[in-house]
Amino acid sequence: MMSPQAVMFWVLNLVCDTFGQMAFKYASRSTGDLQGLAHWRALARSPLLWLGIFAFVFELLFWLSFLAEVPLAMGLFIGCANIVSVLLFGHWLFDEPLPKNRLMAIGLIVVGVAMVGWGGL
Repeated sequence: MMSPQAVMFWVLNLVCDTFGQMAFKYASRSTGDLQGLAHWRALARSPLLWLGIFAFVFELLFWLSFLAEVPLAMGLFIGCANIVSVLLFGHWLFDEPLPKNRLMAIGLIVVGVAMVGWGGL
């Protein structure tokens, strides 16, 4: 069982990772049809790119704090929940497909995270 502090760091890590990924996706879409150097210049001027980078800096700090609270094997398994949140938010915000095989994988990840994080496996 994780301590309340470990849960807090895990949730903050999850939020920062998901927000950072969504910000990067929005930033990459905001450049339109630009190609090559023009694409990269527009991306560098995008506030969403910088918000995503900022989110990942905080994600790293929360991740390190989380790993200091739990055994490494447990932390790595529980960190897989980030995959689920990014997939679900990508579907919700960008209408990315969620075929049956991905839904089954999400279910397995959720069960595994629950077993490891709260079941003490």
